[in-house]
Amino acid sequence: MTKKAAFTLIEVMVAVMIISVVVMALLHIYSNNTYIFTTLKKQAQTNQYTSFFISNNNYGFINEDVRLNDLLSEFDFNDDLRRKLKNIKVKLIYDVIKTIDDEETNEVLIKIGKTTIQTPDSSTALIRITK
Repeated sequence: MTKKAAFTLIEVMVAVMIISVVVMALLHIYSNNTYIFTTLKKQAQTNQYTSFFISNNNYGFINEDVRLNDLLSEFDFNDDLRRKLKNIKVKLIYDVIKTIDDEETNEVLIKIGKTTIQTPDSSTALIRITK
């Protein structure tokens, strides 16, 4: 009687389990990367919205809810972007960090504050100095 070289059932099952563990690890890595990149994309968008405050001194010094379209009334955008921004509502939270007063007149010389911009997806903050 001659013996044929073949895999036993146990060897095949072990190989399938090893392949399954490797595939599951790869799927886990892929899903984590997708989540991280999506979060970074949302944060980058919010940071872009923050940059609008650098050139617009009308907003961000009081607590209010505002649509992004209102913040950009001075800018020239195409209609598609304007419609997209009109649907995004942001919450502005302003906190005074420090004030520097004139000791003689008690007049505020400099006010340092932090404007926090909250979108439905993320938030970011901007330090603002005013007179």
